[in-house]
Amino acid sequence: MTISSLDSATVTLQQLIDANKSQQQKLAEQLTAMIATSIQETSNQASLNQAQSIAHIPFQQFRLDNRQLEANDVFVLLKSQTANSQKSRDYLLQAAEQAAFVLSEIDPSVLLSEANNPSNTSSEPQIDIIANAPQQLAALPCPVLYVPNIRDFLGSLIQARLQYQQPVTLPTVVAVTGTNGKTTISQLVAQLTQLMGQSSAVMGTAGNGRLGALVQASHTTGDALAVQQFLYQMGTEQAEILALEASSHGLDQQRLQGMPVTVAIYTNLSRDHLDYHADMAEYAAAKAKLFDKAHFPDLTHAIINIDDEHAQVMLDTANASGLTVWTYSLDSSKAATFVAADIAPSLQGVKINLRTDFGDDKADNIEIISPLLGRFNVANLLAAIAAVVALDDDLAINIERIAPAVAQLQGAVGRMQRVPSNDGCFIVDYAHTPDALSQVLASLKTHCKGQLWAVFGCGGDRDAGKRPLMAQAGLAGADQVILTADNPRTEDPNVILQDMQAGMAAEQYQRTHIEPARQTAIEYAVSHSGVDDIVVIAGKGHETYQEINNVRYDFDDSVVLQQALSQAGRV
Repeated sequence: MTISSLDSATVTLQQLIDANKSQQQKLAEQLTAMIATSIQETSNQASLNQAQSIAHIPFQQFRLDNRQLEANDVFVLLKSQTANSQKSRDYLLQAAEQAAFVLSEIDPSVLLSEANNPSNTSSEPQIDIIANAPQQLAALPCPVLYVPNIRDFLGSLIQARLQYQQPVTLPTVVAVTGTNGKTTISQLVAQLTQLMGQSSAVMGTAGNGRLGALVQASHTTGDALAVQQFLYQMGTEQAEILALEASSHGLDQQRLQGMPVTVAIYTNLSRDHLDYHADMAEYAAAKAKLFDKAHFPDLTHAIINIDDEHAQVMLDTANASGLTVWTYSLDSSKAATFVAADIAPSLQGVKINLRTDFGDDKADNIEIISPLLGRFNVANLLAAIAAVVALDDDLAINIERIAPAVAQLQGAVGRMQRVPSNDGCFIVDYAHTPDALSQVLASLKTHCKGQLWAVFGCGGDRDAGKRPLMAQAGLAGADQVILTADNPRTEDPNVILQDMQAGMAAEQYQRTHIEPARQTAIEYAVSHSGVDDIVVIAGKGHETYQEINNVRYDFDDSVVLQQALSQAGRV
């Protein structure tokens, strides 16, 4: 049975409570408390009757988007990250026309009593509007329950609904969080487990689904409904392992609540998303939620990069949750669980000596040859290997089987992706933070016989403070820099480029070329770079579009680069 086939079936909250009393006692308790609280807070008899009957109202699916709502669905009204009470009020009123009932994270009485409602043209005093709110609420075509803590169990509730008609065994989940490396690590975990005989899938920035058949996603971490539907779908397809990316937005907004995360990985933290998080401490705290059993009760292992300066926040949270904590490092002097010693990188990949501290001669020192480019991909590989080991009790046998499988790995699309050419070396990479760009350039600089070129920009409608830092990271690591547009969104690309140039010295300007049109910038790099040069096209990686004024135009860096190389006679 697929998800779509559940749409015609109905269920009640009471049936979900009864079905989950033994398997998910906490969910059953939360649902019971939700209904009881709604009854207690109801102020008139009509609404009281509605609340008392809510547990027995048949419904089909939960919906978070009122545009997808069908008759007899349940609409879940969540707070917007950009507070807009008028929109939320409109969503509530529209949904009430056809929903079986509404579960609202926002107090519906407050929404209905908004005096600054542009559609309210009367001179009615605010006190009267507030007084009328209970009557307006009772007059709605369906019950509305105020559930301020609904995010604490929304994912579990959605999964319980999906499982009601046909229970399936859900995949074991490995979740990866951090500023950089999430996509690569999740795909490496999926590839390694698949190579070792387990059916696997991925969910994240580069797409969702089984390996080789990914469907592009709009967000790194989807909303709670999309995440749970995907988890259930992978269960119906008998996927045993799901490797997913856990973004700070997704963790902060509890979109992953109810996911059976067993192994959690932390990569690193550098400046990003400060248009959302107040500061780096808040950003780190959002990431740390992945290592808290209060949020993810199925957790057993935490795998943490101790080379990162924010690692202690994750270590403290994981230890407080009583998890098995494994660390990894590229520094052979550190006492980490997994250490890459004798790193020998090249443009063909890297050779390392994997050292572990499990006290098993077979697993303590193993030579590994990886086809992945870049020193930072050694760290990504260590994290992936550790995760796969954590999924199996027999450490020695597992590591011995993993080593030869590494040679068959493929990097994620748009992550240190080499585009074929007759001469020179051309790389497409997703690096869109100062730290990520610095790491990419540092990894390639040691192999560059000629000049190292960096082509990149900054996204519009995002953290403007990052823009000059990106330019300085490029100038510090590359010999030649081309500043261009990324996804300008609703901003003028020239304004973004001006921001990037803040603080640039005269010497830096001499080796900087500014070209707002991204295709022209790529063509410039191809036509001006030498046969011994390395060119990195950074910032967009796997993306197949460029967003300008709310329109997404077809644009794939690797395709544009291939065309430019062909036109220049370099392939």
